[in-house]
Amino acid sequence: MAPTPRARSSVAAARAKRTQPGDGLAKLLSEVRGIMRMADPEAIEERKWKKPSNPAGVPVWSHNGIICIANELKGRLRLTFPKGASLEDPKRLFNTRLDSKTVRAIDIPDGAPIDARALKRLIRAAITLNSARAR
Repeated sequence: MAPTPRARSSVAAARAKRTQPGDGLAKLLSEVRGIMRMADPEAIEERKWKKPSNPAGVPVWSHNGIICIANELKGRLRLTFPKGASLEDPKRLFNTRLDSKTVRAIDIPDGAPIDARALKRLIRAAITLNSARAR
């Protein structure tokens, strides 16, 4: 018995969904996790702010305070540093939230490379800032 047109369209939709650009965001997030572990093996990753529209929550890394928050947005991964305005960014990774007095963020388009060395420096600087304030 041949599949009905409706069954064929749902199978096609499932296949299309598996190959959507969002798959690259999972790879980006995985790469950021690796960079975070290299920058600070003691950093803790948690999932926070779970809600009906995002039941899995948002990845948040902390060490003596929040280091970075990762949000999967349409076509990009946003890494938000709550105290980013206090961090030096010589490689100019921060490219959004530049008008905020405290927060800075990095939008990484799906499929774009990450400057791992510069990101590690930012992560370590955020940890240093958190540690100084924790004393």
